[in-house]
Amino acid sequence: MAHETVEKTPVTLLGLGAMGAALARAWLAAGHPLTVWNRTPARAAGISAEGAKVANSAAEAVAANTLVVVCLLDDASVEEVLAGADLAGRDLVNLTTGTPAQARARADWARERGARYLDGGIMAVPPMIGVPDAGGYVFYSGSRELFERHRETLAVPAGTTYVGPDAGFAALHDVALLSAMYGMFAGAAHAFALIRREDIDPASLAPLLADWLVAMAPAVHQTADQLRSGDYTKGVVSTLAMQVAGTPSFLRTAEEQGVSPELLSPYFALMRRRLAEGSGDEDLTGVIDLLVR
Repeated sequence: MAHETVEKTPVTLLGLGAMGAALARAWLAAGHPLTVWNRTPARAAGISAEGAKVANSAAEAVAANTLVVVCLLDDASVEEVLAGADLAGRDLVNLTTGTPAQARARADWARERGARYLDGGIMAVPPMIGVPDAGGYVFYSGSRELFERHRETLAVPAGTTYVGPDAGFAALHDVALLSAMYGMFAGAAHAFALIRREDIDPASLAPLLADWLVAMAPAVHQTADQLRSGDYTKGVVSTLAMQVAGTPSFLRTAEEQGVSPELLSPYFALMRRRLAEGSGDEDLTGVIDLLVR
Protein backbone atom coordinates (compact mmCIF):
# COMPACT_ATOMS: atom_id res chain seq x y z
CA MET A 1 0.00 0.00 0.00
CA ALA A 2 1.38 3.41 -0.95
CA HIS A 3 1.66 6.02 1.77
CA GLU A 4 1.34 9.72 1.08
CA THR A 5 4.23 11.79 2.31
CA VAL A 6 3.28 15.29 3.41
CA GLU A 7 6.09 17.69 2.68
CA LYS A 8 6.85 20.01 5.55
CA THR A 9 7.37 23.71 4.86
CA PRO A 10 11.07 24.63 4.80
CA VAL A 11 11.98 27.31 7.33
CA THR A 12 14.82 29.79 7.59
CA LEU A 13 15.60 30.92 11.12
CA LEU A 14 17.84 33.87 11.93
CA GLY A 15 19.05 33.93 15.52
CA LEU A 16 20.07 31.04 17.76
CA GLY A 17 19.92 32.46 21.23
CA ALA A 18 18.08 30.48 23.90
CA MET A 19 14.69 31.07 22.28
CA GLY A 20 15.93 30.71 18.72
CA ALA A 21 17.63 27.40 19.50
CA ALA A 22 14.43 26.10 21.09
CA LEU A 23 12.43 27.11 18.01
CA ALA A 24 14.98 25.44 15.75
CA ARG A 25 14.84 22.15 17.62
CA ALA A 26 11.04 22.14 17.58
CA TRP A 27 10.90 22.55 13.80
CA LEU A 28 13.62 19.94 13.26
CA ALA A 29 11.83 17.45 15.52
CA ALA A 30 8.66 17.96 13.48
CA GLY A 31 10.49 17.21 10.24
CA HIS A 32 10.74 20.71 8.77
CA PRO A 33 13.81 21.36 6.60
CA LEU A 34 15.63 24.13 8.43
CA THR A 35 18.26 26.64 7.39
CA VAL A 36 19.80 28.68 10.20
CA TRP A 37 22.16 31.57 10.66
CA ASN A 38 23.60 33.11 13.79
CA ARG A 39 26.01 36.01 14.27
CA THR A 40 28.18 33.75 16.45
CA PRO A 41 28.75 30.64 14.28
CA ALA A 42 29.65 28.40 17.24
CA ARG A 43 26.04 28.49 18.43
CA ALA A 44 24.94 26.84 15.21
CA ALA A 45 27.12 23.76 15.71
CA GLY A 46 24.66 21.86 17.89
CA ILE A 47 21.71 22.69 15.64
CA SER A 48 23.72 21.60 12.62
CA ALA A 49 24.41 18.24 14.26
CA GLU A 50 20.65 17.79 14.66
CA GLY A 51 20.01 18.28 10.94
CA ALA A 52 19.86 22.00 10.23
CA LYS A 53 21.69 23.55 7.31
CA VAL A 54 23.92 26.40 8.46
CA ALA A 55 24.16 29.37 6.11
CA ASN A 56 27.34 31.41 5.86
CA SER A 57 25.45 34.69 5.95
CA ALA A 58 22.01 36.06 6.78
CA ALA A 59 21.51 36.88 3.11
CA GLU A 60 22.27 33.27 2.13
CA ALA A 61 19.83 32.00 4.76
CA VAL A 62 17.07 34.33 3.54
CA ALA A 63 17.62 33.20 -0.05
CA ALA A 64 17.21 29.55 0.95
CA ASN A 65 13.48 29.59 1.80
CA THR A 66 10.31 31.62 1.37
CA LEU A 67 9.40 31.47 5.07
CA VAL A 68 11.95 33.46 7.06
CA VAL A 69 11.63 33.66 10.85
CA VAL A 70 13.66 36.23 12.76
CA CYS A 71 14.38 35.90 16.49
CA LEU A 72 17.10 38.39 17.36
CA LEU A 73 18.09 40.66 20.25
CA ASP A 74 16.13 43.76 19.32
CA ASP A 75 14.61 45.75 16.46
CA ALA A 76 17.92 47.40 15.57
CA SER A 77 19.46 43.94 15.16
CA VAL A 78 16.71 42.97 12.71
CA GLU A 79 17.48 45.92 10.45
CA GLU A 80 21.22 45.35 10.69
CA VAL A 81 21.06 41.60 9.99
CA LEU A 82 18.64 41.92 7.08
CA ALA A 83 20.28 44.99 5.52
CA GLY A 84 22.09 42.97 2.85
CA ALA A 85 19.39 40.37 2.21
CA ASP A 86 17.02 40.29 -0.74
CA LEU A 87 13.58 40.13 0.88
CA ALA A 88 11.55 40.25 -2.33
CA GLY A 89 8.93 37.51 -2.30
CA ARG A 90 9.77 36.41 1.23
CA ASP A 91 7.32 35.76 4.06
CA LEU A 92 9.01 37.49 6.99
CA VAL A 93 7.86 36.51 10.49
CA ASN A 94 9.49 38.66 13.14
CA LEU A 95 9.54 37.11 16.62
CA THR A 96 11.99 39.68 18.00
CA THR A 97 10.73 41.50 21.10
CA GLY A 98 9.90 45.12 20.35
CA THR A 99 7.31 47.84 20.71
CA PRO A 100 4.08 48.26 18.73
CA ALA A 101 5.51 51.30 16.92
CA GLN A 102 8.64 49.35 15.97
CA ALA A 103 6.51 46.51 14.62
CA ARG A 104 4.43 48.87 12.47
CA ALA A 105 7.55 50.57 11.13
CA ARG A 106 9.19 47.19 10.47
CA ALA A 107 6.09 46.05 8.56
CA ASP A 108 6.34 49.11 6.29
CA TRP A 109 10.08 48.53 5.95
CA ALA A 110 9.50 44.92 4.88
CA ARG A 111 6.79 45.83 2.38
CA GLU A 112 9.07 48.43 0.79
CA ARG A 113 11.53 45.60 0.19
CA GLY A 114 8.93 43.31 -1.38
CA ALA A 115 8.32 41.06 1.62
CA ARG A 116 5.09 40.01 3.30
CA TYR A 117 5.22 40.64 7.06
CA LEU A 118 3.90 39.08 10.24
CA ASP A 119 4.89 40.20 13.73
CA GLY A 120 4.93 37.91 16.74
CA GLY A 121 5.05 38.18 20.52
CA ILE A 122 6.19 35.01 22.29
CA MET A 123 4.31 34.22 25.50
CA ALA A 124 6.65 31.45 26.61
CA VAL A 125 10.14 30.77 27.92
CA PRO A 126 12.50 28.46 25.99
CA PRO A 127 11.72 25.27 27.99
CA MET A 128 8.05 25.62 26.98
CA ILE A 129 8.83 25.63 23.25
CA GLY A 130 7.97 22.39 21.47
CA VAL A 131 6.09 21.07 24.50
CA PRO A 132 2.37 20.99 23.58
CA ASP A 133 1.05 20.85 27.14
CA ALA A 134 3.33 23.58 28.49
CA GLY A 135 0.84 26.35 27.70
CA GLY A 136 3.15 28.54 25.65
CA TYR A 137 1.83 30.43 22.65
CA VAL A 138 2.70 33.26 20.30
CA PHE A 139 0.63 36.34 19.46
CA TYR A 140 0.64 37.14 15.73
CA SER A 141 -0.48 40.29 13.97
CA GLY A 142 -0.29 41.63 10.46
CA SER A 143 -1.41 39.88 7.29
CA ARG A 144 -4.20 37.42 8.08
CA GLU A 145 -3.61 35.67 4.77
CA LEU A 146 0.06 35.19 5.61
CA PHE A 147 -0.82 33.90 9.08
CA GLU A 148 -3.25 31.33 7.67
CA ARG A 149 -0.75 30.26 5.01
CA HIS A 150 1.86 29.33 7.61
CA ARG A 151 -0.35 28.64 10.60
CA GLU A 152 0.42 24.93 10.76
CA THR A 153 4.17 25.52 10.61
CA LEU A 154 4.07 28.36 13.13
CA ALA A 155 2.06 26.19 15.51
CA VAL A 156 4.85 23.60 15.78
CA PRO A 157 6.93 25.38 18.46
CA ALA A 158 3.96 26.83 20.39
CA GLY A 159 0.29 27.66 20.08
CA THR A 160 -0.79 30.53 17.84
CA THR A 161 -3.16 33.41 18.60
CA TYR A 162 -3.92 35.92 15.84
CA VAL A 163 -4.81 39.35 17.26
CA GLY A 164 -5.46 41.49 14.21
CA PRO A 165 -4.21 43.03 10.96
CA ASP A 166 -2.41 45.89 12.74
CA ALA A 167 1.21 44.73 12.83
CA GLY A 168 1.70 46.38 16.23
CA PHE A 169 -0.99 44.39 18.03
CA ALA A 170 1.13 41.31 18.78
CA ALA A 171 3.75 43.42 20.57
CA LEU A 172 1.02 45.37 22.33
CA HIS A 173 -0.68 42.21 23.63
CA ASP A 174 2.71 40.79 24.62
CA VAL A 175 3.71 43.85 26.66
CA ALA A 176 0.22 44.23 28.16
CA LEU A 177 0.26 40.69 29.55
CA LEU A 178 3.86 40.92 30.73
CA SER A 179 3.15 44.26 32.40
CA ALA A 180 0.33 42.63 34.37
CA MET A 181 2.72 39.81 35.25
CA TYR A 182 5.27 42.23 36.68
CA GLY A 183 2.52 43.95 38.64
CA MET A 184 1.65 40.57 40.13
CA PHE A 185 5.32 39.90 40.90
CA ALA A 186 5.51 43.30 42.61
CA GLY A 187 2.56 42.46 44.85
CA ALA A 188 4.03 39.06 45.65
CA ALA A 189 7.39 40.64 46.48
CA HIS A 190 5.69 43.01 48.93
CA ALA A 191 3.77 40.12 50.51
CA PHE A 192 6.94 38.08 51.07
CA ALA A 193 8.76 41.17 52.38
CA LEU A 194 6.09 41.62 55.06
CA ILE A 195 6.86 38.20 56.55
CA ARG A 196 10.59 38.23 55.85
CA ARG A 197 11.66 38.91 59.44
CA GLU A 198 8.96 36.84 61.10
CA ASP A 199 8.91 33.20 62.12
CA ILE A 200 6.79 32.37 59.08
CA ASP A 201 8.01 29.92 56.47
CA PRO A 202 7.72 31.51 53.00
CA ALA A 203 6.81 28.05 51.70
CA SER A 204 3.70 28.11 53.88
CA LEU A 205 2.63 31.50 52.53
CA ALA A 206 3.27 30.58 48.89
CA PRO A 207 0.24 28.30 48.33
CA LEU A 208 -2.04 30.75 50.15
CA LEU A 209 -0.73 33.56 47.98
CA ALA A 210 -1.05 31.57 44.76
CA ASP A 211 -4.61 30.51 45.55
CA TRP A 212 -5.60 34.07 46.44
CA LEU A 213 -4.20 35.47 43.19
CA VAL A 214 -6.05 32.80 41.22
CA ALA A 215 -9.27 33.67 43.05
CA MET A 216 -8.83 37.38 42.24
CA ALA A 217 -7.85 36.91 38.60
CA PRO A 218 -11.45 36.73 37.24
CA ALA A 219 -11.88 40.36 38.32
CA VAL A 220 -10.24 41.34 35.02
CA HIS A 221 -13.44 40.28 33.23
CA GLN A 222 -15.50 42.75 35.27
CA THR A 223 -12.94 45.46 34.57
CA ALA A 224 -13.20 44.77 30.85
CA ASP A 225 -17.01 44.84 31.01
CA GLN A 226 -16.96 48.17 32.85
CA LEU A 227 -14.51 49.67 30.35
CA ARG A 228 -16.67 48.51 27.45
CA SER A 229 -19.90 49.85 28.95
CA GLY A 230 -18.42 52.99 30.48
CA ASP A 231 -20.26 52.25 33.72
CA TYR A 232 -17.62 51.84 36.43
CA THR A 233 -20.26 51.27 39.12
CA LYS A 234 -21.58 48.13 37.42
CA GLY A 235 -21.33 45.05 39.64
CA VAL A 236 -19.22 46.80 42.29
CA VAL A 237 -18.70 44.74 45.44
CA SER A 238 -16.12 46.91 47.21
CA THR A 239 -16.30 50.59 46.30
CA LEU A 240 -13.31 52.80 45.67
CA ALA A 241 -14.17 54.84 48.77
CA MET A 242 -14.18 51.71 50.92
CA GLN A 243 -10.87 50.50 49.51
CA VAL A 244 -9.15 53.87 49.91
CA ALA A 245 -10.29 53.93 53.54
CA GLY A 246 -8.44 50.67 54.07
CA THR A 247 -5.11 51.70 52.55
CA PRO A 248 -3.66 53.30 55.72
CA SER A 249 -3.65 49.87 57.35
CA PHE A 250 -1.54 48.49 54.52
CA LEU A 251 0.93 51.34 54.78
CA ARG A 252 1.05 51.19 58.58
CA THR A 253 1.66 47.44 58.49
CA ALA A 254 4.52 47.95 56.06
CA GLU A 255 6.04 50.55 58.40
CA GLU A 256 5.67 48.25 61.42
CA GLN A 257 7.34 45.42 59.52
CA GLY A 258 10.19 47.62 58.32
CA VAL A 259 9.12 47.23 54.68
CA SER A 260 9.28 49.96 52.05
CA PRO A 261 5.82 50.78 50.64
CA GLU A 262 7.27 51.85 47.28
CA LEU A 263 5.58 49.02 45.37
CA LEU A 264 2.13 49.91 46.73
CA SER A 265 2.25 53.68 47.18
CA PRO A 266 1.92 54.69 43.48
CA TYR A 267 -1.24 52.64 43.06
CA PHE A 268 -2.71 53.91 46.33
CA ALA A 269 -1.96 57.48 45.18
CA LEU A 270 -3.94 56.89 41.98
CA MET A 271 -6.83 55.49 44.00
CA ARG A 272 -6.89 58.63 46.15
CA ARG A 273 -6.79 60.87 43.08
CA ARG A 274 -9.75 59.08 41.56
CA LEU A 275 -11.66 59.32 44.82
CA ALA A 276 -10.94 63.06 44.99
CA GLU A 277 -12.66 63.41 41.62
CA GLY A 278 -15.89 62.23 43.24
CA SER A 279 -15.85 58.62 42.06
CA GLY A 280 -16.18 56.91 45.43
CA ASP A 281 -19.01 54.61 44.33
CA GLU A 282 -16.99 53.18 41.44
CA ASP A 283 -14.81 50.10 41.23
CA LEU A 284 -11.04 50.49 40.76
CA THR A 285 -11.51 50.70 36.98
CA GLY A 286 -11.35 54.49 36.94
CA VAL A 287 -7.66 54.33 37.84
CA ILE A 288 -7.06 53.16 34.27
CA ASP A 289 -8.29 56.49 32.90
CA LEU A 290 -5.77 58.31 35.10
CA LEU A 291 -2.96 56.32 33.48
CA VAL A 292 -3.97 57.18 29.90
CA ARG A 293 -2.37 60.48 28.97
